[in-house]
Amino acid sequence: MRAAARWTQAHLTAHRPAAVLTALATAGITISLLLATALFAYAADPWQRAFTQSSGAHVWIHTQGGAPAGSLAGLDEVRATSGPFRTVRTTASLQPGDARATLELRGAAKRPTTAAPQIVAGRWLDANTDAAATKGIVLESSVARAMWAKPGDTIVLSGFAAHLRVVGVADSAEVTFRAGETPGVAWVLPSTLDASDAGRDQRGRTIGLQLGDAADTDYVVQRAVTRLGADQITDVSTWRQAKAAAEGDNQLLGRLLGLFGLGALLAAALAVGGAISTRIRGHLRDISILKAIGFTPGQVVRMFVALHLGLALLGVALGALLTQVVGTLVPGRIGEAMALWRQLPGHAWLTLVISGGVVAFIGAATCLAAWRAGRVPPVPVARAATAAGGRASALTRRALGLRVPPALVLGWRGAFHRPLRSSAAVARLAVPLLLITIALGAWTTLDRFTSHPENVGLPAALTARSDTLGDRELRQLLGSQREMTAYPGAEVQALVPGQTGTITLRGLGTDARPYPGAVVEGRAAHGPDEAVAGQGLLDLLDARVGDWVRMTVAGRPHVLHIVGRSIETTDGGRVVSTTLDTLSEGDSDDAAPRADASPRPDFYQLVLRRGVDPDSARESLSKASAGRLEVRETPNPADQLSAVRAVSVGLIAVLTLIGLVELATTVGAGVRDRSRDLLALRAVGLTPRQITAVIVSATAFITLAAALAGTTLGVLASQWLINLQGRASGWGAGIAQRPAPGILLLVIVVAVLIAATAAVLPAARAARRRLADSATDLL
Repeated sequence: MRAAARWTQAHLTAHRPAAVLTALATAGITISLLLATALFAYAADPWQRAFTQSSGAHVWIHTQGGAPAGSLAGLDEVRATSGPFRTVRTTASLQPGDARATLELRGAAKRPTTAAPQIVAGRWLDANTDAAATKGIVLESSVARAMWAKPGDTIVLSGFAAHLRVVGVADSAEVTFRAGETPGVAWVLPSTLDASDAGRDQRGRTIGLQLGDAADTDYVVQRAVTRLGADQITDVSTWRQAKAAAEGDNQLLGRLLGLFGLGALLAAALAVGGAISTRIRGHLRDISILKAIGFTPGQVVRMFVALHLGLALLGVALGALLTQVVGTLVPGRIGEAMALWRQLPGHAWLTLVISGGVVAFIGAATCLAAWRAGRVPPVPVARAATAAGGRASALTRRALGLRVPPALVLGWRGAFHRPLRSSAAVARLAVPLLLITIALGAWTTLDRFTSHPENVGLPAALTARSDTLGDRELRQLLGSQREMTAYPGAEVQALVPGQTGTITLRGLGTDARPYPGAVVEGRAAHGPDEAVAGQGLLDLLDARVGDWVRMTVAGRPHVLHIVGRSIETTDGGRVVSTTLDTLSEGDSDDAAPRADASPRPDFYQLVLRRGVDPDSARESLSKASAGRLEVRETPNPADQLSAVRAVSVGLIAVLTLIGLVELATTVGAGVRDRSRDLLALRAVGLTPRQITAVIVSATAFITLAAALAGTTLGVLASQWLINLQGRASGWGAGIAQRPAPGILLLVIVVAVLIAATAAVLPAARAARRRLADSATDLL
């Protein structure tokens, strides 16, 4: 035991930088995996907690006002219901002229027991108090945040003569509010609904269905449509949609951290295994001596395993400690995720499982590499004094004849004269460079959303709408603004074939002035009945570009020809877009056209000219309309993914540490191999400076090969992974952006420079060593 301890101490002293880098890299890997787990829990737990506490409904059916929604309670699969509630669609703002939010007001005489809103601020409605002149309202928390409303505030609702006072804010497990997409939910007393002057088309009913088996969701929706009729159902939302909306982009952050954490773990295991193999080759004489004095093969293997397992345990403990102590102090969603994860019951054992998994994985790589140490014979075998690899190749001799510097020629030969060993070194060093390139690809794609949103389906920076201005007056107002182009638009909810859910049918632009959307497959919609669809809709309908699809809007069929696929970052990509003219024609296909079949748009998408600031354009429109125009910025996914940049920086730092570990191994192997050739190199007339250059150039050539392979494969892998994520999220493939060639060239140059710099000092020391031409120096 004393001999093993002394050998371990001597080994750590001789390889102190590599040991420190190995421990730090393991700590970074552990932090990445723990943060990924926390983000996954943060993404799913808030919705799951709200659903469980409120005894949530699996399906919400929104119908016309005269539909017998209450009859759905008799379906066999339904265990309990929430409602039906009478509803009124309206818009709300804190002050006249402020930004407005669309609300679905539900009349509730008492707090429901199924899908019960969980009060987080204020109180629930009181029939004795809130039936006075200033009536009360309870807002769902997401719409309350969007309006900056809190208990005690007074809000103005269109169609209501009296103002309403916010008495409470509640959490719900339904689909959350999204401006321009999903209305917010609010609860009022039934008497408050009676005071509204809303028309028939703004009134309806809503019922929540709690099922015995959540897997029956689609089947129950089909039965509900069959019982009530497709013309009576205006919208359907399910628990899957609500959960996906609640998880949002935290899942993406979690996947990113998990992917890079596992990739870094693989790179670290390869680096540790390579380091052990290299050190075994460099200490064959020492291992033989250990066996000669009585060490068994098992004891030698255990020494190597114990040494590197100790480093892994140190790194894992450091990473877990830093995550627990500092994780909650990180600003943004990562800190919030850590705070929430620490409150979950499975937090302690998950930390132990992840930490143990990291140690076990690195330990497995260590055992495979250390097994070779047990096979070293106790009597060392002398190697030939000549350089391995045999006679110089014709290419080497020709390069020397062309007066290429001998250091470069001999460095190239020294780097690749053992193809198998050189390929292993290149592969191990290429893995962290590959992952770094993928991280740069994610960063570049995020920058594309920010700097060129028109290329990812977001050409319009602003959306404008007004309930007080006439359409002609609104068009004149928007047309007078020279720094923008206005495109009319409208959205309706449509039932897909099979009647299992709703999608968004959107009309944008006109036949004369089509909307400049981003089409990544096929072509843009030009003629009648032509449309482009998001990936989520194509997946839902199992359709492809070129197919005809049928959907139902309030009982009226729409048959559209999908001529292209667009990038849709809203509603999970379940969007089909056509021109406003085609949408209006579909609305008036009945034998008796409706009086309200006017092509009046619901909103205008505003495409700004290059260089125009959205905030200044919004202020200019507000002043020109005297506050009667509601202008909002178009939501950009990049705003919710800002943490990706910080995550990418941290991951690149961890991968750089792993690369340095492998680089230290490569430098050590190069110095050891060239040390055996020193006598031959000096015999042919090379000076110590030229010998140093030979060793440095050999390391640089290996790093250059690894950098070229890693960046090339990284570009391809980042394209595939980002587009795969886009397809899984419903956005669709085509969002990935390759890192700029200048960035990739910078990565290659920096990697080679770091390798050359790291090799200079060890190479100089080796070149100035005094060697005796004896067998002991050549073992």
